[in-house]
Amino acid sequence: MARPDTKYIFVTGGVLSGLGKGITAASIGTLLKARNLSVNIQKCDPYLNVDAGLLNPREHGECFVTKDGAECDLDLGHYERFMDIELTNGSSVMSGRVLQQVIADERAGKYEGDDVQIIPHLTGAIQTFIKKAGSGFDVHIIEIGGTVGDYESLSFIEAIREFGIKVGRENCLYVHVVYMPYLNASQEIKTKPAQNSVRDMRGLGIIPDILVARSENKAPVSVKKKLSLFSGVAPEAIALLPNASTIYEVPLTLEDTGIADVIADKLELRVKKPDLKDWRKVVERAKAKHDKTVRIGVVAKYMDNQDTYMSVFEALRSAAWHNDVHIEIIWVDAEQLADSKNADAALAGLDGIVVPGGFGTRGLEGKILAAQHSLAGDLPYLGLCLGLQMGLVAAARSGGIAKATSTEMNPNAADQVISTMEGQKGKENTGGTMRLGDYPCVLAKDSKAAKLYGQNRIIERHRHRYECNNAYRKNYEKWGIRASGTSPDGNLVEIIEGINHPFFMASQFHPEFKSRPNRAHPLFVGFIAACKRRSAALA
Repeated sequence: MARPDTKYIFVTGGVLSGLGKGITAASIGTLLKARNLSVNIQKCDPYLNVDAGLLNPREHGECFVTKDGAECDLDLGHYERFMDIELTNGSSVMSGRVLQQVIADERAGKYEGDDVQIIPHLTGAIQTFIKKAGSGFDVHIIEIGGTVGDYESLSFIEAIREFGIKVGRENCLYVHVVYMPYLNASQEIKTKPAQNSVRDMRGLGIIPDILVARSENKAPVSVKKKLSLFSGVAPEAIALLPNASTIYEVPLTLEDTGIADVIADKLELRVKKPDLKDWRKVVERAKAKHDKTVRIGVVAKYMDNQDTYMSVFEALRSAAWHNDVHIEIIWVDAEQLADSKNADAALAGLDGIVVPGGFGTRGLEGKILAAQHSLAGDLPYLGLCLGLQMGLVAAARSGGIAKATSTEMNPNAADQVISTMEGQKGKENTGGTMRLGDYPCVLAKDSKAAKLYGQNRIIERHRHRYECNNAYRKNYEKWGIRASGTSPDGNLVEIIEGINHPFFMASQFHPEFKSRPNRAHPLFVGFIAACKRRSAALA
């Protein structure tokens, strides 16, 4: 492998999962971008899945979608929000995808009769994905999913070890994220788990250049000396990273440790003085205290943790900052909304409701009831993907079609106001069969949607299989709604909105994927503004 123009930074994790490798990688990217470098970023995930499209959101969090339709781990959402970039399918690599490529190459005879092995063939394929994604950038950051010591991650660890040899250690840097627990009994932070994790890495042939030590509370600076002694990492290359009040504070914390300068020096990068003025404004907004609070109900079916709707929650927070209000997010279990009285009680006291995306029939009747409650009670409503579909069913039922439904709910029903896309019938339970990624949308000039966007043509990201049934579009106005956004040919409904409603807006696409902490998405901004007005009116 020829010596590259691109410099590579590998981010690994030890001790336990969920340490924040993705936030760390995104933060490093943010700091390097602030130094006027072109930076790309990639997640290599050891799971044997081909992509994240069929992973259980309860266990793995939301499925993030790139502009070209790749279904990815939620960390790519962090990458995009922190670095304010749009990634592609090259930034998400899972073991299944690599194995598919290796098998395809073997079947095509590209290995010329060699025995196909983990080394060099699988590790070589991983390296090819990494090198391709980094081409043309000053710096390419690669997060290795999982925890060092996991069986499934060993091929990736070996691949990046070999990669450092091939491109030259002067062009490659290893960042290892570890955890330091606090023992309340002795009232001290323990470094032994972190030491052992570094030892595991060294045993696999990788000596970390940078150590990021996570902890629940702020650790004493003296911890650096001990970590350095037992890990071999220089004290100035060790960053202590306690929990932050907001994840957007992490880049500034890392900047204060001097880690970005250490990285630039080690990789011999020509950098400018960092410009973090805009990022500091983001953190100021995120930490600001507000006099007013809006209470937003998220009518959901995946309620195990906020990761299941990570982009939705972050988009709501960004829009709240934009509107100068504090936001209180309330979980509403869609399955518990059994009837209209139950829904009225569960949604009482809320300033607005969000119905996010999802798949499967569980909880759909509850989402419909929530939408009907919004339509009848002028409660601000924001529907995202499935939220549009259930919003349309709700409007149809309230408008006189009592048995209105969707193909997903009842494929044999007569009044399917939401139906399967042409070309996808018979493939409903398979992966990779949806409308995915960026699609254009034309907004009606006199619509609320156009007013919010400030333009009539937009591009948004999709992840869905079902569409609005055009046979019922003539009834929309009678139901109290309108199609205010469509595909350029007018065939596909992209946005519906209430006609005489303070704010009833729903989209087939996922606007949350394009929201940024420094640039809240227009639909979310409009929704929170409507919630703020309602809260003030009822005060």
